[in-house]
Amino acid sequence: MRNRPRVTVLGSLNMDISVTVPRLPEPGATVLGSAARFTPGGKGANQAVAAARLGAGVRMAGCVGDDDFGRRLLAGLRAEGVNADGVRVTADAPTGLAMISVDLAGENIITVAPGANHEVGAAEIEVAAGGSGDVLVICAEIPVPAIKVALARATPAQAAGCILNLAPAPPDAAGVVAAGVDWLVVNETEAAAVLGRAVSGLAEAGQAAAALIAAGARHAVVTAGAHGVALAGPDPTATIGAFRVDAVDTVGAGDTFVGALAVALAAGIPAAEAVRAASAAAATAVTRPGAQAGMPRPADILATTGLVWPAG
Repeated sequence: MRNRPRVTVLGSLNMDISVTVPRLPEPGATVLGSAARFTPGGKGANQAVAAARLGAGVRMAGCVGDDDFGRRLLAGLRAEGVNADGVRVTADAPTGLAMISVDLAGENIITVAPGANHEVGAAEIEVAAGGSGDVLVICAEIPVPAIKVALARATPAQAAGCILNLAPAPPDAAGVVAAGVDWLVVNETEAAAVLGRAVSGLAEAGQAAAALIAAGARHAVVTAGAHGVALAGPDPTATIGAFRVDAVDTVGAGDTFVGALAVALAAGIPAAEAVRAASAAAATAVTRPGAQAGMPRPADILATTGLVWPAG
């Protein structure tokens, strides 16, 4: 890639324990599923892998435990070409875990035990914000104080901006956004947590994106699943319809979107075009099982959606 984009990710690393079930369980119900699959995950690590597969030079900052899961996660990042020197191994907490149930339509329920992700602090912020790079990505599976400090330090330092994926939305989501965010990426549920009102469908996602600009974001992206995505910012609000695909597994689709958006922005792609490219990457990801396992390369995006990856 000419002028290879550089992306830094400050975020979580988890071992995903996934089970396919005939239907997602209701409260109090027990559902029998497939054999458990142990695969690398965590929003931060997923976003790093997504960006690396789409051509960026990627650095990862975060924490894992001093255990077999942590070692497997680090090995997985390095196998994808991600620089994992900024991932600290801590003896104070075990590696994070995510328990995932996926139904036959590809929908999921996820419960996360953060573990070592809650140890992220000054050392990881220094790695993320102190080095060179075009785009910094921050996910919200790390402590909110660390997010706020990283945002304050990174905003002037990154040539193409900083993306905050406020997922999951913390209790003080509105306060985090009010402090100022260059690029805010949220889904309907997370947008609702920031704005204090329900958000459903593409039309409401567009309204929410505009409201998030007023709340403190310079650019706001609200994803609405199979309906599409809304973008607001310095240019007029735009909605982009979803690519039509047959979904197999939606786990990791949002992380693919964020990683792809980071690469496109780092490559200098205009905002609306970058969001459309990220949507194509996410649509491709849902046609494959697994989070990191399903993350696409440019040729996969072209084959699935017909979109030529714009950052190559």
